Amino acid sequence: MAIERRQHKTLVVQKLRQKYSLNLLLSITQLPRATFYYHLKQMQKTDKYTSIKEEITTIYHENRGRYGYRRIMTVLRSRGFLVNHKTVQRLMKELGLICRVRMKKYRSYKGNMGKIAPNLLNRDFHADKPNQKWVTDVTEFSLFGKKLYLSPILDLHSSDLVSYTISDRPVLSMVTTMLNEAFAKIPDRTNLILHSDQG
Repeated sequence: MAIERRQHKTLVVQKLRQKYSLNLLLSITQLPRATFYYHLKQMQKTDKYTSIKEEITTIYHENRGRYGYRRIMTVLRSRGFLVNHKTVQRLMKELGLICRVRMKKYRSYKGNMGKIAPNLLNRDFHADKPNQKWVTDVTEFSLFGKKLYLSPILDLHSSDLVSYTISDRPVLSMVTTMLNEAFAKIPDRTNLILHSDQG
């Protein structure tokens, strides 16, 4: 952190030295002359990663920020850049490029299994009062290369979040915990409809 601070001071002094005395600037920034010249020399060295940084930035924006360092590394290699994942990760950090969270609907099983409840909601997503219609689903998303699963309940009257759970595995307890928390908040006999993608 101290090195970064000194580098920043060196950059400021270098930009202002055409207008002001170098001695004055070094005195104000409390930067020793030798330190200033050392960091100036380091900054003037050719960055061997310049072309890779440009390519990383291009790939990142081509994919609307949805590629993390692993996928960017794969594309770089396909374009003839020999670089490892740690270098790509470090360069992305230097460039301030952060992979946006990717979300998708979780599909645990595609065939017929168990009983599918009747569709009482029938695409009518309007509710006249709270606790009349709730909707729920499980969503899989990736955060910093790790898969997570979100299970929320929304009240269609206000679009408020009634309850939710997040887990690193799509297990039944994740859903039952969310349901127990949600049902503890409402009185009995509300004639509530709880809709999921399975009815």
